[in-house]
Amino acid sequence: MSSLRRARVPSRRRVAHLAASAFSVVLAASGGLSAAAQASKGDRAFGEYLSSECVTCHQVSGRFEGIPPIIGWPEESFVAIMNEYRHKKRPNAVMQTIAARLSDEELAALAAFFGSLTPKPQ
Repeated sequence: MSSLRRARVPSRRRVAHLAASAFSVVLAASGGLSAAAQASKGDRAFGEYLSSECVTCHQVSGRFEGIPPIIGWPEESFVAIMNEYRHKKRPNAVMQTIAARLSDEELAALAAFFGSLTPKPQ
């Protein structure tokens, strides 16, 4: 029997995301986009994929029922607030733990996804 391990093949979504990210880096490096503008742009589809943990507490409807809504926030505000949790400048052990696990790319993607949503009428 062969002891070869199967290579892990990334999903189509992940490959497309990596290709788009690589293109964006090249575009930014060539002067096509400023570094600040590029840093604030997240992959909305990747953010939707990552959002399942967030929406276990934060309501997708945008309603406030004890836990603040995160729907429709400006991307820059979302990232800034999550970085405050990451660096323990905001007090909430659950959010500090979650923010510490997320990369800058993941934060930007989540910001893009939640920023694109609008609250549902009550």
